[in-house]
Amino acid sequence: MSGVYARRVPLRTPRTLRIPRRIAVLTASAALAGTSVLLTSSTAQASPPTPVSAATARTYLGELTERAEGSSTGYSRDKFPHWITQSGTCNTREVVLKRDGTNVQQDSSCAAVSGSWYSEFDGATWTAASDVDIDHMVPLAEAWRSGASSWTTAQRQSFANDLSQPQLIAVTDNVNQEKSDQDPGEWLPPRTAYHCMYARMWVDVKHHWKLTVNSAEKSALQSVLNNC
Repeated sequence: MSGVYARRVPLRTPRTLRIPRRIAVLTASAALAGTSVLLTSSTAQASPPTPVSAATARTYLGELTERAEGSSTGYSRDKFPHWITQSGTCNTREVVLKRDGTNVQQDSSCAAVSGSWYSEFDGATWTAASDVDIDHMVPLAEAWRSGASSWTTAQRQSFANDLSQPQLIAVTDNVNQEKSDQDPGEWLPPRTAYHCMYARMWVDVKHHWKLTVNSAEKSALQSVLNNC
């Protein structure tokens, strides 16, 4: 599939408004124009860290504290410093774009200027990095309502830039914006074949970070994991 793709329009107004960041780019060649320094990425890992198995996820889900979702009072994305520098000129977003893409080339400032990205959420493939968002599997606002409101800023920064857990993944930007800060009781990826993996990732992240789940969220996760 090429980088030209019919876009989904969100059917509801998300609780946390996010502004689309780009106009669709038709070809990767336009992005390459005028670029003089290109660095070809290695492809040691072309996906997020593998989450726990469905069986382990079911166990982990049972270990999570079930609690009514907390308030969004006081929440701000600024309280989760993200896209921090990982090495050299590369921030977290560029690291994930390189990791999750194919044949990614970066310029001297580490910006991805060509490559392709397959979005697991909806099955679309994109050839411009501007068509791709880096999704926080457990959204920042959801984390805030699930326990992160009591964390230090340093803890929230680690969570928002976590490359060691299946917390960050490159996906179609409009789909990510449709997801917004919703949990699996409210939203699952349009590509149903990814639901099992999505639930495994979600539970793995929440368990690692000791976040809570509400009853509807837990029920939805149980339903998905029982059918894995």
